[in-house]
This record gives sequence, structure tokens and C-alpha cells, in this order.
Amino acid sequence: MRIAVFASGSGSNFEALVRAARAGKVAGEVVLLVCDRPGAPVLDRAARLGVPAFVFDPKAYPDKAAYERAILAELEAQGVDLVVLAGYMRLVGPTLLSAYEGRMINLHPSLLPAFPGKNAIGQALAHGVKVTGVTVHFVDAGMDTGPIIAQRAVPVEEDDTPETLAARIHAVEHELLPQVVQWLIEGRVRREDGRRVRVLPAPGGTGRGQG
Repeated sequence: MRIAVFASGSGSNFEALVRAARAGKVAGEVVLLVCDRPGAPVLDRAARLGVPAFVFDPKAYPDKAAYERAILAELEAQGVDLVVLAGYMRLVGPTLLSAYEGRMINLHPSLLPAFPGKNAIGQALAHGVKVTGVTVHFVDAGMDTGPIIAQRAVPVEEDDTPETLAARIHAVEHELLPQVVQWLIEGRVRREDGRRVRVLPAPGGTGRGQG
């Protein structure tokens, strides 16, 4: 499976997914990085890892549909099968959603539907929750509202800062995201009626394996 990762920031999950694929943990290849912030640190990671990048400045386009058409052309040129949003700080519009319906997932640093949108880690700390976590979900037209594929909890410690909590959340993200991508490649993810998503057990195994 040919994978594109969309990212706007540091790109640690982009790198984790690339390395998981190259280690044989994901039966696919990250063939493209899409970044909406020229100069973002993720671009240095892509260059170091030898992954082609499509970088664009949204302000250089008349509207969202225009830059999404440019992105779609790059995805099609690379034969991308699956789009992974990992720290991409823009809502995806209908141009991309219609082309990749059911083939676009997002990683979010909270247990959705709690704390959607920006600064989810800061929101969790400000709210005083004792447990937060990580969610991987299908992308729809809303803000972190798509059907949930997998979640993993991360306890919040009494002395946590945004930095210490983020470090533990990122460690979980780096494990969960490649795992979910592999489930998708294996055809184990099934969307059912409504919002329900079922993960089928691995061949010869038992249980759902969602960790």
C-alpha cells in the first residue's frame, strides 16, 4: 500500500510510520509527505529519510478547493492508496474527502470526543482529567468527528506539564498509528452501521487486538 502523510509540525509520527514500514511492521511504503507550512521541521525529517515532499502555502491559492486540487494531483501522481493525517492542522475539504472517502485517517492526542481541535493536551490538563490518550479515526467533514477506529489511554500524573504529558502521548502515538495502518492494509477494519467500526482479529488469532 502506498501511503501519504499530511503534517504541519515536527513530524515525529511521520518518521515513526516511515521507520515502521521500513522495519517491516507496516506492509506499505510512505511515498509522500504533504505539508502546508514551508519551513516546518517535518520537512527536515522527510529530507533525511528520503521521502518526497509536496509543500504548499495555502495563502498562495484562491481557496481551499484550489490547493486541495493541487494536493490531489500529487496524490494521484504518486499512486497513493491511503492518506494519514498526523499533526495536519487544517480541516480537509470535499475535494480530498470525496477522492479518499474511507481511505483517510487522522491521529489525535486525546480520547475523542473529549478535547477535539487544537491543543488537546493543554485542554486535558486545564480540565483536570485523570486519563487522556490517543485516538485514530476516519476523517469526515467535521473537526475530529469521524468514526473511531482505535483508542489507547494515557494516565495524567499529578505533576504533569504539557511537555511531560506530550512525551508520553507521543510514545503511544508512535505505536498505535503504525498498528492501525497495518490493520487497514490487512483489511481488518470494518465500518458498520452508524459510527461503529469493528477491527477483525488477525488470522489465527482471537480478540480484537486494539491494545
